Amino acid sequence: MKIVQKAINYLKALSAETITNAGSGHLGISLGASTILFSLFKDHYNFDASDTDFLNRDRLVLSAGHAGALYYSLLSMFGFNVSLQDLKDFRKFGSKTPGHPEYRVTEGVEVSTGPLGQGVANAVGLAIAETIMEERFNTVGFEMFNNYTYCFVGDGCLMEGVAQEAVSLAGNLKLKKLILLYDSNSVTIDGSLALANRENVAKKFSAMGWNVIKVFNGNSYSSCTSAIKKAKKSKKPTIIIFNTTIGIGTQKEGTSAAHSNVLSKEELASFKEALKVKESFFIPSDVRELCMASTRHGKLNHEKWNQNLAMYSSTHPELYKSLMSFFDRKKINYERILKNIAKYDGTSTRKVNHYALNELAYQCPQLVGGTADLAPSTMAYIDNAGNFSSGYRRGKNIHFGVREHAMSAIVNGISLYEDFLTFDSTFMAFANYSIPAIRMRALMNTPVMSFFTHDSVAVGEDGASHQPIEQIGQLRSIIGNYVYRPCDYKELVAGYRTCINDYVPVVFALSRQEIPHIDGTSFEGALQGGYLLENNSQKPDIVLVASGAEVELAVKVAKELKKKFEVNVVSMPSIEVFEKQSINYKNKIINKDAKLVLSIEASNDTKWLKVLGKNGVSFTIENYMSSGNGKVVLDKAGFNVKNILKFIETKLK
Repeated sequence: MKIVQKAINYLKALSAETITNAGSGHLGISLGASTILFSLFKDHYNFDASDTDFLNRDRLVLSAGHAGALYYSLLSMFGFNVSLQDLKDFRKFGSKTPGHPEYRVTEGVEVSTGPLGQGVANAVGLAIAETIMEERFNTVGFEMFNNYTYCFVGDGCLMEGVAQEAVSLAGNLKLKKLILLYDSNSVTIDGSLALANRENVAKKFSAMGWNVIKVFNGNSYSSCTSAIKKAKKSKKPTIIIFNTTIGIGTQKEGTSAAHSNVLSKEELASFKEALKVKESFFIPSDVRELCMASTRHGKLNHEKWNQNLAMYSSTHPELYKSLMSFFDRKKINYERILKNIAKYDGTSTRKVNHYALNELAYQCPQLVGGTADLAPSTMAYIDNAGNFSSGYRRGKNIHFGVREHAMSAIVNGISLYEDFLTFDSTFMAFANYSIPAIRMRALMNTPVMSFFTHDSVAVGEDGASHQPIEQIGQLRSIIGNYVYRPCDYKELVAGYRTCINDYVPVVFALSRQEIPHIDGTSFEGALQGGYLLENNSQKPDIVLVASGAEVELAVKVAKELKKKFEVNVVSMPSIEVFEKQSINYKNKIINKDAKLVLSIEASNDTKWLKVLGKNGVSFTIENYMSSGNGKVVLDKAGFNVKNILKFIETKLK
């Protein structure tokens, strides 16, 4: 036990020195939670530091991502590719130890975290993915998938709505291999937790179907490791409530001032002296050996798993073959999808998407997703595939309930387990609830599809609250997020391919109303983001650019304009994809020397001006509309041939 305490002391010293050296960080949680996470790494966390992609590894999500210094110190001590020099580079530009953990930047980091609470939902997604793999591939004698998902949370995480949404669903789904490690220090940045929150967390989680374990001394190694051991035996998801002291061992311990405290060199020296640590950025050989024993054990577990997999391939050849091809994206036949859904051309794009999604599901066993209680309306569900539940883990449709933020963060987590294909769906007007999770998936480059239907004021009768005007602009403003607003099935499937093959998140803006067949649409053109639907002149007078349902309107307007002018029509389902094309291609599609380049879209997105050029003008909706029939609302908003012709005439003058 003495060597364990010595290791924890050196962990605290390393975390504190890392923060002091950087000049910023979060000392309070790094010290207060050190015993919790050390106990996890030493005794329970199943990992292979030499192969962080080991499929059956345990997943650890640092929802309280500001504990980065502690996390990186642990990774370094337990043999991950984080050196002591990397700790010295903490928070420096371009280092592998950024201020908050970032996916694909630091080996061992499963999820990018920082915005509190989202990590909880990501962890729920990872736990859902484990149950899917367990159900599909485990057999008697071959437990190929049995990993745990651990999520480290603080008081702030559990106050966030997204966390509450996610844990409620997790309890309902009985995700027994999900364990929340709750660092309960009752202090937030502003002061005492009681200033804003007095709820009984234990009773609340118990009411939501969770197993609750309390540890009254979170600085006790034996208490921490015993609690985690007990949690792993539960038939329910478990929250372990560790009572801790923020910034323990410093002059500001137990106070809000400890949150982002940085020890001066003198304070650091005094702190280290109390811990009996003399060296700077140092891990003693006996401490290193203690940690590496766990590291070797994890590697041995991986080797045993590989041996078991080899036996599995002989005893269960069909299951093995299925496992090896489960995440194969290359086999997707997009031509088949296009061929089989062509008959639905001329309907709403939400309906077309329903059939396209089912065609994709036929080819991809790893496709799962769901809606925020809107499956009959958004039509984003897989027919005859069952509903994922505590009693049926093979279901491909997940009922998230009215929990948009958690829904989007959970499908991020499922996707991050491996190469699951995931989707979420709600009305476009409610996309705002999902934006924080969409932003995080864009940062992580996670290929998730969001199907947001009822994409314009044509939704009509539900009124202004349900008529999206600014939402598509908000979604397009997220760097790394790609928006597809298709006018037909070809452009829709192009969005699928962009997401799946280019490994990027794609949001689909889909219509409730029917969009009649449009001649000249192109799957290949849509893969470029935009293309010439009508190429009538090398030197057009007017270029009309439109997306989604407004492409048909642009064609009608062009028909009238062609009586006097040379007019080209461009369909642009994705501005983001179009912007990535060569300058020559973009200039070929949109001739910026035309007298007028006009975009037509039932939104108020100003991003159009970026692609239209010096003579570019946008025809948009600038005001919320009244409740009424969708066609009437569009007409009142000016989206008709007569009004747009008048608008063009004014601009040409």
